[in-house]
Amino acid sequence: MASEDISQLADSLAKTQVGGGELSFKGKTLKLNTAEDAEEVIREIDAFEGLEALRLEGNTFGVEAAKAIAKALEKKPDLKRCHWSDMFTGRLRSEIPPALISLGDALITAGAQLTELDLSDNAFGPDGVRGFEALLKSPACFTLQHLKLNNCGMGIGGGKILAAALTECHKKSSVTGKPLSLKVFVAGRNRLENDGATALADAFRLIGTLEEVHMPQNGINHPGITALAESFKANPLLKVINLNDNTFTDKGGIAMAEALKTLRQVEQINFGDCLVRSKGAYAIAGALKEGLHKLKELNLSFCEIKRDAALTLAESVEHKSELEKLDLNGNCLGEEGCEHMQEILDSFNMGTVLGSLSDDEGDDDEEEEDEEDDDDDEEEEEEDDDDDEEEEEGRDEDDQKEELSKKITTNSAPVSPPRAPVDASAFLGFPSPEKLLQMGPKRSLIAQQTDVANVEKVVQTFIQVSSVYRDDGAVKAAVEETVDTLMRKAFDSSSFQQDAFITSLLVHMGLLKSEDKIKTIPHLNGPLLTLNHVVQQNYFPKSLVPVLLAFISKPNRALESNPQARHTLLQTLHKL
Repeated sequence: MASEDISQLADSLAKTQVGGGELSFKGKTLKLNTAEDAEEVIREIDAFEGLEALRLEGNTFGVEAAKAIAKALEKKPDLKRCHWSDMFTGRLRSEIPPALISLGDALITAGAQLTELDLSDNAFGPDGVRGFEALLKSPACFTLQHLKLNNCGMGIGGGKILAAALTECHKKSSVTGKPLSLKVFVAGRNRLENDGATALADAFRLIGTLEEVHMPQNGINHPGITALAESFKANPLLKVINLNDNTFTDKGGIAMAEALKTLRQVEQINFGDCLVRSKGAYAIAGALKEGLHKLKELNLSFCEIKRDAALTLAESVEHKSELEKLDLNGNCLGEEGCEHMQEILDSFNMGTVLGSLSDDEGDDDEEEEDEEDDDDDEEEEEEDDDDDEEEEEGRDEDDQKEELSKKITTNSAPVSPPRAPVDASAFLGFPSPEKLLQMGPKRSLIAQQTDVANVEKVVQTFIQVSSVYRDDGAVKAAVEETVDTLMRKAFDSSSFQQDAFITSLLVHMGLLKSEDKIKTIPHLNGPLLTLNHVVQQNYFPKSLVPVLLAFISKPNRALESNPQARHTLLQTLHKL
């Protein structure tokens, strides 16, 4: 995770024994090829009484080293949690299955009863799944509750092998009277596609105890989404559903909405970047009206949802007293639609739950849904490609008009202020220099209405304010004054997480990678120059300067597009 990257800049390597029956070699960057290389690790495993959790992530293990460590694990029957992500960096893919087989066989021999197995960030592909297939089918996994396989490149084949293994595990464990009760399943970024997802859906339907399913970025289209939706109906305890960055279209959205109507415990839904479109959004709004009373977060950002459907979604959350966040950014509401959206939520006393709408694509009244009738199963992707090309042409036209409008504005007298008064929500919905200036003393409301205990809210507000930065004296002063009020409030608060703020800001600026799909800021000039002002203020912790300096100094295409702003900030950071 990105936050771990930051902590590694400041913290030393983790201590080996961390209490709670856990032995950790996390992040020690050990490169163990042979049995001799692994001797120290083996000694510590042998000496650890009551070993319940073993962390091997952030190291790299060869076949012989894995076999030697496996021998030590054969004598550890209490082992329950295996945190084994990112432990084959630099290894040939052919090395990974035999290493995993050795480790898995050791757990079976020891009579371990696992509750958590994390093999994320090991690019083992379909063959790698064979490496722990026997383990999953064995009594060692009859008690498994958390299975994490994020970013493993399993593909369709690996997904099918995994599904078959989970199915057999459930059948075998059921014979003992205690069927597999898997709670958390994580398999993002694995190219599972429709066939892999459908196979897993069959396993999910059989298991029936899932509470969290995380399967973002898997290239799943509506047939796979529909299969997953059907399997969710058989898992009434589901609390978290994350299918971000797959492709629902109308059919998938409607199928998922039908599943949501049957679920009573759901707290988080992430369908962002899923092309749910308006028909899917209407269906989900219907599910919201009928139930989902425990819902805390709903993400339908960047889904090509038009204004009326988005407003229907807003109306459907009226009685969702637990709702904390509604993300509809990047859809097609238009400025009036965004304002109407805010008004609807304000009327429910829920105005604060709405996330930023700064990336709204604008209202498009042309053929509201006609272009979405792409229900030909196999040809759907081709039709989507054609739609994308047409939309790009439309955007090019709009960009040209906007550029021309800016030139006219620049060369003419200043425009008169808008008639309607500008408040904090109006500015944050569609930030502009004119709106910020028009707010006058009310600019302080922007900071007042930002919950500094929520790091993401602070980052978003900082970005929105800094995005309107101009060299013009009045605008520059207004930006700096507003940001000073915000950041002073944040850094003075004991609940504000400073490191997390810098981490998130770097991610949003495209300077630090994150496992989550986050849309980065397209233009860094304003944020960089605003940061240049912030780091010089007394409220800014000087302990954060080395972190900023490290990332602003790194080669980065986004930074190279803003050489002057970058140079100015670097000069300031070097002086501090």
